[in-house]
This record gives sequence, C-alpha cells and structure tokens, in this order.
Amino acid sequence: MSRVAPTLEDVARVAGVSRATVSRVVNGTRNVDPELQETVRNAIEQTGYTPNRVARSLVTRRTGTVALVISGAGGGSDVFTDPFFGRVTAGVVDFLRGHSVHPVLMLADSDHARTEVVEFLRQGSADGALLVSTHPADPLPARLLEAGVPSVLYARPGRPMPIGYVDMDHRAGGRLAADHLVAAGRYNIATISGPMDVLASQDRHAGFRDAMARHGFPYVPTAEGGFTAESGAAAMHRLLTECPDLDAVFAANDLMAQAAVDVLLEHGLRVPEDVAVVGFDDSAPALACRPQLTTIRQPVERMAAQMADLLLAELEKPGQRPRSVIFEPELVVRASA
Repeated sequence: MSRVAPTLEDVARVAGVSRATVSRVVNGTRNVDPELQETVRNAIEQTGYTPNRVARSLVTRRTGTVALVISGAGGGSDVFTDPFFGRVTAGVVDFLRGHSVHPVLMLADSDHARTEVVEFLRQGSADGALLVSTHPADPLPARLLEAGVPSVLYARPGRPMPIGYVDMDHRAGGRLAADHLVAAGRYNIATISGPMDVLASQDRHAGFRDAMARHGFPYVPTAEGGFTAESGAAAMHRLLTECPDLDAVFAANDLMAQAAVDVLLEHGLRVPEDVAVVGFDDSAPALACRPQLTTIRQPVERMAAQMADLLLAELEKPGQRPRSVIFEPELVVRASA
C-alpha cells in the first residue's frame, strides 16, 4: 500500500503554525521571520513534504529560479579563477537559499551568448536576472530592460537607465588608501590602476588621485593593470623602472597587490619597510599574501545578497521604482602598509 504524500496541512501541524504561513515559506515570500522559516523548514524535513513546483508555478506564474548572469568577463576560466566572481556567487546563493529560490549561472561573453540570455529570460525560463556586467559599454542591461525582464545590476550601469543596482563608493575607497599611505609618512607613492574602461577602476583611481592632490601630491605615477595577477606583476615592473625610489604602491585590487608584493620581494625590497602596499577588495589574496595585505574592504557577499533582495522585491511587487543601494568601503590594516 502506497504512503500518502505529506501535505501543507501536515507541515503546519508539525510546525505549530498556520497553513498560510507554511505556504509563504514554501513560496519564498519575503519578510517572513527567520526563526519561523527555520521552524517550517524543519517540519518540512520531518514530514518529507515536497512542494509541487509545477502547480505552484501555475498559481504564482513564477519558476522559483533567477538567472545570475556574468557578462563580459571573457569566458569561463576568468569567472572561475577570479575571487570576485566567486564571492558574488556565494552571496547570491546563500541569500536565495533562504527564500527557496534557485540561481541559474549564465555566462554572456559574446553577442551570441547575450542574445541567448535575453531569449531564455524572455521565454520565462527564469523569473528575473542578477547581472554582473564588467564593462560600461555592455549592451545587455539595456536589452534586458527593453525586453521587460526584471533585473538588478551589481555596479551602476554604464549610462543612466531605470534599472536597480548595488554598488560601492569606490572613490571613497581610493581616498582611504591615499590617506593611509600619506599618514604613514610615505612620499614617493605610485598606483596600479585597474582597466580604465571599467567604471569601478575609474572611480578608485580618481578618488586616490583626488586625495593625493589634497595632500599636496599633484602627480601620481600610474601603471594600468587588468585586475589579474599577471597584469599586476607587469605593472609593478614598469613602476620600478620608471620610479626606482618609490616607497608605496596602491593597487586597485588584491590580486594585483599580491603580485606587486612578489615582484618587490624579487627585487630585494622589503614590504612594508622599503615599500608599503595597499590593495582593494579584502578578498582571499589579501590573506594569502606574505606579508598579509592592508586593503580596502568591499563587502561583496553583502552587496550580492542585497542585489538578490532587490530583485525578489521587484518580483513580489512589479512596477515599483527601481532602487539603488550604495555601500561604504572600509580600510583594513594588516602588515603590508
């Protein structure tokens, strides 16, 4: 004799809550008390209840999935080796798990791939898009907007458009780095910027140069990098050739800062005694570096979770005004500066 499948009523009885509360948790409704969510999930596990996702999607007109789209990163290898993208994914997955929503990772590194993403979403295969776009000229944000796909960006779009996003005050982060190095008594300060066609790189560089000017340094030697270890090492070599007496370097991310430290040590220079180094992001390379990096913290996981929260809010109440949320950077002092 087959066992009767558990129902919402069974879960409600075990959890000691109403059927409506169980339904709200199962459907991923926002603003349910976290302790109540945990109680319901425990009851679901005890009873063995399995939501009928097909029936639920017919009622809610939602799939229970969202697309996490990485656009313009240059391919899968860049995405899976760059700690930034890993942190974004972790923040999104951790947040969505608590709302019974599942992410679908999509890489859009070509025009064809972007077209596939738009069609996938236009056909209703996912409820909306969380878009991490690495270049301001990326056409994908505008295409998603034109297609009527609910979307939220990580970082502001390259041109003004009515779409929600999360970002950080990168200029303030650059200023923090400059203030710290000047306060430490450094006078021959150089910087390794990120790629200057990326808005975050532009802002970090502008904030750093602005603060240096306010401290009386009208010129800061600069070598452009590409947010990779290889580009950071090459930039550090160029700076040592052009400015052999430098005593401090600000690198626009931790990967480049770690590579810069390695190059300095290869040249027999001590960090921080001879050359102080400050990075940006507070990612895994900051702790792996020897000495550990002083850096500017970007709360990537929190920002990614906020991005997902904005999208779920838009899905729950369509037609709302798009929102932006700006996070503040934080100086994290370790051994390198």
